[in-house]
Amino acid sequence: MSSAVTSRIANECYEPPPVEFPTGGRWWEQLPENYYRLPDEFRVDGRTRAMIEGTALADLGVRTGLASLVATSAVPGFLVPGRMREDLEDRDFYAGFAERSSPHDFFTEPARVTEFREKPPEWYHFVPEDGESVSLTFESPFEPVNPRLRERYLSHRRNRVARAQYWRHNDGPRPTLVVVHGFVADPYWVNTRFLALPWFYKQGYDVLLYTMPFHGRRQDPWSLFSGQGFFSGGIGHINECFAQAIHDLRVFLRYLRERGAARIGATGISLGGYTVSLLSCIEEDLSFVAPNVPVVSLFDLVMSWFPVNLQMRGLMRAGGISLTDLRHATAVHSPLTWSSRLPRQRRMIIGGAGDRFAPPSQTWLLWRHWQECRLHWFPGNHLVHLDQGRYLREMRAFMDEIGF
Repeated sequence: MSSAVTSRIANECYEPPPVEFPTGGRWWEQLPENYYRLPDEFRVDGRTRAMIEGTALADLGVRTGLASLVATSAVPGFLVPGRMREDLEDRDFYAGFAERSSPHDFFTEPARVTEFREKPPEWYHFVPEDGESVSLTFESPFEPVNPRLRERYLSHRRNRVARAQYWRHNDGPRPTLVVVHGFVADPYWVNTRFLALPWFYKQGYDVLLYTMPFHGRRQDPWSLFSGQGFFSGGIGHINECFAQAIHDLRVFLRYLRERGAARIGATGISLGGYTVSLLSCIEEDLSFVAPNVPVVSLFDLVMSWFPVNLQMRGLMRAGGISLTDLRHATAVHSPLTWSSRLPRQRRMIIGGAGDRFAPPSQTWLLWRHWQECRLHWFPGNHLVHLDQGRYLREMRAFMDEIGF
């Protein structure tokens, strides 16, 4: 079973959905079609239950607002004339990569980047007392894996500039924490405060905050919100976004190593948790990976979000496709498809018991897939992390134990 945790919610308190855990690699077929509808339950005392249920209710309200925004601005991209037909034609292209023995067939080694641009941040939301904060960019050499999508994907010129903010000590480089934000939640100041990153810096670590494709200054000028372009171009486009996310992250990792950072760990929240979990399936030289409220099956998540789930059901009926088909078409970048290249003792998961954006059932799938590694439940939701101090101390203890 998992390592002991310093949480008010013991791992044994979670009652997983009544299904068999997928084995044999083809999780997209073995997971029941109604998995996203199955309940999440915790056996806890009355006070903790009130905290979980209260935060879960708040999550549902915010989730509905975000789902409405996605439904009106992102999903219509699937309805562009010919886009659904093209997606159906490309489904086997991407599904074939998910059935191969290695993720490196899809997530190929990045080309060498020699020119990195450093400049002061436009806004100093955190000023290191014993170091400096810089904005770090490079022209991404990424090209989509699918030749049919290359011209359209690369036409988004702002997305071709990879971006990060880097906090480094004067006597560095130090062991470095790479942080990946969630969907729409790219502002550096948000992640700085939400993930208590100054606390980690003051513990002695350097920090690199990575900007995902089509977020922040990588989004198109006409985007209605940060991240809209990530999910609005159809299934093939989404797959290529993850290919670029991993590609550009690996370029930044190479930059850190060449500067002398001997130890690099990765954490991310929500979509960022999904991304760093995937990264650990590709990069064996990471010191650790610690996804926070992670997602593992995107379309199971979407099917639980009202009202965008209604649109998805209509698209599925129109295309004659099932949820299993959608899982399979996007499985190439799911952390459930590949084995993490890090030893079990260098993996840690943080899950929210009241999370209704990325529900506990998704955390449970990753935990089982990761051989029941270290897991810390907190009693809050996706946005309100109650008892955060406990899991921060647990993360620090975890990092110390593995020699980070």
